[in-house]
Amino acid sequence: MSPIKTVLLHLDASPRSALRLEVARQLAQRHEAAVSALFAVTSNFVEIPFAMAESAAAGEIVLKLDAERRERALAQFTRAMLNAGPAVSWNELGTEPVIWGFTQQAFYADLLVLGQRDPDSATARDVPADFIESVVLGSGKPALVVPYAGDVASVGQNVLVAWNTTREAARALSAALPLLQKAPQVHLVAWSDEENGPKAMSSERMQIETYLAAHGVKATLHWYGDGPGSPGDRLLSLAADLGSDLLVMGCYGHSRARELVLGGATRTVLKSMTLPVLMAH
Repeated sequence: MSPIKTVLLHLDASPRSALRLEVARQLAQRHEAAVSALFAVTSNFVEIPFAMAESAAAGEIVLKLDAERRERALAQFTRAMLNAGPAVSWNELGTEPVIWGFTQQAFYADLLVLGQRDPDSATARDVPADFIESVVLGSGKPALVVPYAGDVASVGQNVLVAWNTTREAARALSAALPLLQKAPQVHLVAWSDEENGPKAMSSERMQIETYLAAHGVKATLHWYGDGPGSPGDRLLSLAADLGSDLLVMGCYGHSRARELVLGGATRTVLKSMTLPVLMAH
């Protein structure tokens, strides 16, 4: 029985919300899970000057804009739910800050489904720029992040796991096990460094193979030495070469020391991802 039983989906007014909904329903179908959709956006009041916010006329306009955005999101949700699939409940945040409010609900979910931020989209300001990182780090829950461009026909048929001996990578691997157990193909990639010689690599390889086998996962392992390009770019390139439809990786915090573990791979992938990414902290 899969431990994924509750999925929390973030919705806004962007067209990609419908795709995120479809991804969440696919996962729910596969893992017999319940999906709760949460419409969570920043009010337009935040975007107007303080003096204007106190104006009754300006306030009415902003309330109308917020209501229209909600109606667009709800209409998209309603249309998408006409397609066959598991039921999804519609929920909304109140006036609380988006990151705080969504994180509070995330505590009660096994998996989050979020959307990559498109900085050029008209809906880019619906949520703060650091929404994904803040929710993942603040809730401690794994999140499946759906890219803002490209088709997502399937998730979890061909999975690439980014591995290194850190807490974040271990958390991501553990969170992804239910998906890996159902995946026809699993690849795991790790890069060595100057302190990680052949003997240490051999021992680590044996340990990770033993761990995965204990959970019924057979993976093709890829072990590389240091090379050109950032780890994030290399991960995305390898995912494309392998035809992967899901990347699993740790989400590293804002501490400079932690970012250096993967050379800023978290930032690179969140900015340039071309496939769904499961992250955990």
